[in-house]
Amino acid sequence: MLEQVIEQRRRDLGGFEVGRILPVAGRRMVGPFVFFDHMGPVDFPPGIPRSVDVRPHPHIGLSTVTYLFDGEIMHRDSVGSEQAIRPGAVNWMTAGRGITHSERFEKARAAGGRMHGIQAWVALPKKDEEIEPSFVHHGTDRLPAFEDGGLWGRVLAGEAFGVKAPVPVHSPMLYAHCELQIGARLAVPAIHPERAIYVAAGSVELDGRVHDAGRMLVLAPGVVAGLVALTPATLMLLGGEPVGPRFIDWNFVSSSKERIEQAKADWRAGRMKLPDLDDAEFIPLPAE
Repeated sequence: MLEQVIEQRRRDLGGFEVGRILPVAGRRMVGPFVFFDHMGPVDFPPGIPRSVDVRPHPHIGLSTVTYLFDGEIMHRDSVGSEQAIRPGAVNWMTAGRGITHSERFEKARAAGGRMHGIQAWVALPKKDEEIEPSFVHHGTDRLPAFEDGGLWGRVLAGEAFGVKAPVPVHSPMLYAHCELQIGARLAVPAIHPERAIYVAAGSVELDGRVHDAGRMLVLAPGVVAGLVALTPATLMLLGGEPVGPRFIDWNFVSSSKERIEQAKADWRAGRMKLPDLDDAEFIPLPAE
């Protein structure tokens, strides 16, 4: 039932810590999910410096989704989007041939507050790696939820548990947020060849072992995985059909190393449009 357990690796991003889960040696992806970070939880005081913000930076070949449990992040991108990311909503940005965006903690800077969430990257299939960039927002009122006893869940992308999210995706996948009360059980259906459960808060029992927050539980294919919550628990379910191996270099994801080198050259030379609604600053290409 349990194929692998991945422990988060804490990293300081210059103002707050994240727990990096994917990629890791021995497990580059789960379905199309090629990157998975657990942000916080962190309590920001009012007046945090602008250096905490994520300044404009580029992506290619993927879709990004920042999902919050607490807090607010202001998203701006080069296709003209300006959207506050709030708890429970899905903001799905598809980079395709190239997009730039910023993520700023403007509300926390003004008033302080908790920030806690997940940032994931989804690799696009080869045929869609160069599509036009886009951004879609879906509030909590548009995302399907399900309940069963002490289990509550919201499907963020793809379909499972008898419901389907309206978020446009490019390959079969599942992404869901679940909240479990003590003693509640969750059966993860074997609808995709690659699946995982990330324990964002609390403790669960699976395969006769206790798993605490900060662990990703990669499930064996073809088996319905059942777990029980030992405490109130917050889980993220993810998975889908594999899209093939991908290269990652900084913020670029592609099936081609040459395409990544072109994207790096474009960013270095200033050929990628910055967000119109943001400041003209940007994150330079890291030194190689």
